[in-house]
Amino acid sequence: MDVMRCMVSAHHFVKFLTIIMTLIYVTAYRLMLGVTSLRGFIMFRTVAAVAASLTLAACGTSPATPTLSTAYELPGNAVYPEGIGVDARNGDTYVGSFADGTVYRAGADTSRAEVFLPAGADGRKTANGVKVDRSGRLWVIDSGVGVSVYDTGSRALLARFEVPGDAPRFVNDLDFGADGSAYLTDSVRNIVYKAVIGAGGELTVAYDLTTALGPRDPKVFELNGIVADPAGKFLIVVAMSAAELYRIDLTGGADPIRKVLLTGGDARHGDGLDLRDNTLWIVHNLDNTISRWALTDNGATATRTGEFHDPALNVPTTMVHSGERALIVSSQFDKGGPLGQTGTPGTFVVSAINGFQ
Repeated sequence: MDVMRCMVSAHHFVKFLTIIMTLIYVTAYRLMLGVTSLRGFIMFRTVAAVAASLTLAACGTSPATPTLSTAYELPGNAVYPEGIGVDARNGDTYVGSFADGTVYRAGADTSRAEVFLPAGADGRKTANGVKVDRSGRLWVIDSGVGVSVYDTGSRALLARFEVPGDAPRFVNDLDFGADGSAYLTDSVRNIVYKAVIGAGGELTVAYDLTTALGPRDPKVFELNGIVADPAGKFLIVVAMSAAELYRIDLTGGADPIRKVLLTGGDARHGDGLDLRDNTLWIVHNLDNTISRWALTDNGATATRTGEFHDPALNVPTTMVHSGERALIVSSQFDKGGPLGQTGTPGTFVVSAINGFQ
């Protein structure tokens, strides 16, 4: 609306200057200035057009440059946060510490988060994937065990789902289908699990992507972020080392797992994902980059439409949209954290990107 007002104002500005220049020309003509005045008139019209262009630019028709800021701080000297989830009912966000399993909560307008669930609660050693479902229940992944579900009001433990078997595992991220089912990625087994409240205490294998991914070094983490189509038709998961996205059909097709056709880039170092309508964001952790993609063909094709890069993202891991802000977990994993590098981390924060919708 503001741009339209500016365009209208600029239009009237051009007309105004044109009228003024016409009067000058007529006056000059009457004074017998002849050709010189005509050239002056043309010059004045050119000046008017240039002025109108400057007016449009000043009104903001050029896209604004995205900006990075601190949304809020996380208390602690060795937090190393990983996952983030938002409660759509009130805008509260929850962040998990990969270092010790603490879960933090921040109100929509707060500058500093509070401890919501202390380190080690219910035996939890890590808190990486963190999401709030449509019923307001908080799901917290412990990468070596499974996922626990909490009441965000009372903080009571409502349910717990564990990974089946004794083989190595790393449960990483989760999202919810249209029916409320939770889908969780395992970065070591390259499996997507399913969990349903009231359906028992063990995660069930919903989709096995080992065949689709092909031979992989078992020491390399692969499946990571996951998002669900709000309409309930498909899941999108990222294979971070392969730099690929995979679409998982939820409608019962015979061949549900397909590689997404990527145009304009890849998903290398892809960590968290976020999906709004047909726009997908990928968090590239080691690259300090957020890329934006347009999904088409019912999620079968993705075209990169933009990216935001800033070293101040400090190894971003996950993101979520809260209103018009994109909230990014700045993990600082490379400063004495899980990535093993030496260094001293600064204040742990959740960052915000404005202007990258």
